[in-house]
Formats: sequence, structure tokens, C-alpha cells
Amino acid sequence: MDGLSPSQKGAAAEAAIAAAALELGLTVLRPLCEGRRYDLVFDLEPRLLRVQCKLAQSVGGALAIRLQTCRYTPSGYVHTSYTANEIDAIAAYSPDSRECFLIPASEVSGRRAIHLRLNPAKNNQARRIKWARSYAIGAMLRTLAAESKGVMAA
Repeated sequence: MDGLSPSQKGAAAEAAIAAAALELGLTVLRPLCEGRRYDLVFDLEPRLLRVQCKLAQSVGGALAIRLQTCRYTPSGYVHTSYTANEIDAIAAYSPDSRECFLIPASEVSGRRAIHLRLNPAKNNQARRIKWARSYAIGAMLRTLAAESKGVMAA
């Protein structure tokens, strides 16, 4: 994705995430206007999932996902992070692996970034590791859809 503007990279990530959800049989909705904290809505029937889309960058055996936003106001720059009141999940697209991941808002609320491990840490740390495979979009959406229907995921 070298050579693309940040807006183009974001649009590519959003398109890849929407395509992944569509391939899983979900209905994907887009807000008609800007200004909300979410980019897409996944219809899990009966639940609607508000999703903020992000680009995941490969860094040292992990995927780095930035969660902080920045905007310029008359008072200067304002940095904000996401809360569970604004979104239900973060979806991230990795252009290197062409995979999508879904992270519940409860795990990102108030954070500046999150890292999902692809490979074991060099120091062999295993505790408190967030493995990317645990957040694969298909498995996470099946779990959330089952929960919204009151059924345990298989």
C-alpha cells in the first residue's frame, strides 16, 4: 500500500473488511453521513454491530493497530480514543497477510493502540498475549452472532 494517502489506505481497509463480512454471509451497512465514530454496521440478526475500520501494520511479529484519533480544533489538536458507547468493535485489515480481524470494543476502550501477535515473542512470553488468530473476523463474527441469538458458538 506504499504510495497511497492515509485516506486511500483507510478506504482500502474498509473495503476489505466489508468484503470479508459479505463473504461470511452478513449484511453490511454504511452510514449515509460522516461524523459517527463507526464506519460500517454488520447486521448479526437481530443485533447490529457498529464497527470502526483500521489498517493493521506488521511490526516485529505482531500487528499494530492504532486506536487514537487526532483532529485540529480552534483550541489545538484533540486526541481521542474509542469507547464502547461509540462503537461495538474494531475491525482491522492486514494488507501483508490479506486477513481481517475483529476486536470487541471492551478490549480497546480508552487505549491508544493494540498489538496482536502473529509469532511467539522473542523472550518466550506467553502470558497476556493477544494472538491474532484468536481475533480472526470469521470466528469472532460467528461467536458474536451466536451470542446475539442466545446460542453458544460451536
